Amino acid sequence: MLACPLMKVAAVQMSSQDRPPDNLAVAERLVLAAAEDGARLVCLPEAFAYLGPESGRARFAEERGDSGPIQSAVSAWARQAGVHVIAGGTPIAAPEKDKPYNSSLVFGPDGRLLASYDKLHLFDVALDDGTVLAESTTTTAGSEARVLEVEGVSVGLAICYDLRFPELFQRERSLGAELIVVTAAFTQTTGEAHWHVLLRARAIETQCFVVAAAQFGAHGPKRRTYGHSLVVDPWGRVLSERETGEGFVSAELDLELLRSVRRQMPVWDHRRSI
Repeated sequence: MLACPLMKVAAVQMSSQDRPPDNLAVAERLVLAAAEDGARLVCLPEAFAYLGPESGRARFAEERGDSGPIQSAVSAWARQAGVHVIAGGTPIAAPEKDKPYNSSLVFGPDGRLLASYDKLHLFDVALDDGTVLAESTTTTAGSEARVLEVEGVSVGLAICYDLRFPELFQRERSLGAELIVVTAAFTQTTGEAHWHVLLRARAIETQCFVVAAAQFGAHGPKRRTYGHSLVVDPWGRVLSERETGEGFVSAELDLELLRSVRRQMPVWDHRRSI
């Protein structure tokens, strides 16, 4: 456990498009700014490097841990700033060449790739606003939850549509998670309806901090994302939020608060199989 029970985290908010070099330039500026502001863990949103037609993702897929332009860039930022960086929603090569994983990659302050998580739940929907997304046609689903230690805090990983599946978050709590990072490109329609309530519910159910890094705005003529990057505490309170616009939100995570919530409301000890 931490000697000092505080860790500052930041969630970057972007409006990524279909040009990775431009997106990487924005991401670099915001990661370094968040680190300069004191964050020890900086989280990028899903699809931070490429957010265009789903069929185009495979062109930018990299082997996990290789020196491709996306991973090399994030590694360099982490090393330059001396912080942990979570690269949310990165296209990583899968056995089916045209269906890469959608992966969150965790880089340490020395620039090394420490861990990765492949998105478990793929977003296949047709919304009344005309949005049609079929992620499973271009993406390979992952198969397991992932928790790792960052600055003495146990961190679980999730991506966008995963937010609707509480069993993943409960599994990560069972694996020791104290903070769960959600990287997302939530649609405008579903975000307005469900984003806040789902994030707060996952925090309350697991008694974890939840940090959500989001995309916002228009991405081509037919896709809009909701924004509202935020940090939620284990009692379900929103500590910090950025409704729209490019930038980041940050908050200090008080591990003593987490322990107090879990001690006073020991729901994990009260669970029953039914």
